Amino acid sequence: MQRSLLRRVGQSVLVLWAAFTLSFFLLQVLPGDAVLIKFQNPDLGLSPDQIAEMRLAYGADNPLWQQYVHTLLAMLRGDFGYSVQAGVPVSEQLISNLPATLQLALLGFALATIIAFALAALSRLPALRLLRSVLQSVPALFISLPTFWLGIALIQLFSFQLRWIPVINPSALQGLILPVITVAIPISAPLAQILLRSIDQVSTQPFVAVARAKGASESHVLWHHVMRNALLPVLNVAGLLLGELIAGALITETVFGLSGVGQLTQQAVNNQDVAVLQAVVMISALAFVLINLLVDALMPLFDPRLQSIAGGQR
Repeated sequence: MQRSLLRRVGQSVLVLWAAFTLSFFLLQVLPGDAVLIKFQNPDLGLSPDQIAEMRLAYGADNPLWQQYVHTLLAMLRGDFGYSVQAGVPVSEQLISNLPATLQLALLGFALATIIAFALAALSRLPALRLLRSVLQSVPALFISLPTFWLGIALIQLFSFQLRWIPVINPSALQGLILPVITVAIPISAPLAQILLRSIDQVSTQPFVAVARAKGASESHVLWHHVMRNALLPVLNVAGLLLGELIAGALITETVFGLSGVGQLTQQAVNNQDVAVLQAVVMISALAFVLINLLVDALMPLFDPRLQSIAGGQR
């Protein structure tokens, strides 16, 4: 078990290194220069020599390999560098913007889970057998909706048409309702799809037939026998969906004008602020890796057979 966990940790380190390397070189080939964008502004009145000194201070003229090594070593120490545009450490910007994004992502994932389980449960009700095919097609509809379009459509419907949620000066709760729904719907789609298929597969197993033969009700069989075993593929897919969840949260923040990592990223893209963009990529990659490590650690708790398999590999 320990050997398997160590192997996964090693793979996670390689993923983080690959994410850093790929993002570093891709950001370096972007057109524009963050230092020149800020300090060549005529309003600042800086001379060419002063601009050259600023480029030297930021290391913008160093060879690419030196910038790579310096940035990598700094990030290993938890130092994300300085934002050229804001003139403050990137870590300060992340500390002030990350909580709002985490709140949106966690609430969105919770709602997506509720939607997925609701669709799966409704599809098993005897009274809704005729609607089963319709309910099973709903996830495919959800996943095909672009996040930005869905956000705009929800604003149009609930804010302008129904006037249920104000666009101007909403309360803290009102300001979260539509963004959370926007994040949750695309994520709920694959969760529901996998859960529906997994329930169908588990329902054909002999232990389920034995439970029914003993007189257990359909709801008891579903929640006490089928659902626990059907959760294994869903748990695995939930970790893989984290990247899409984070991307959806960033886009949603931009659509709804929320303060968070999404707005910070948009500003960094507009200003070619490479240090901020690099930090956002690495924070996203780190979150993805940690969630998948957590999923790997939880899987044996749901399926004891995985413990025996891991024990047999030692």
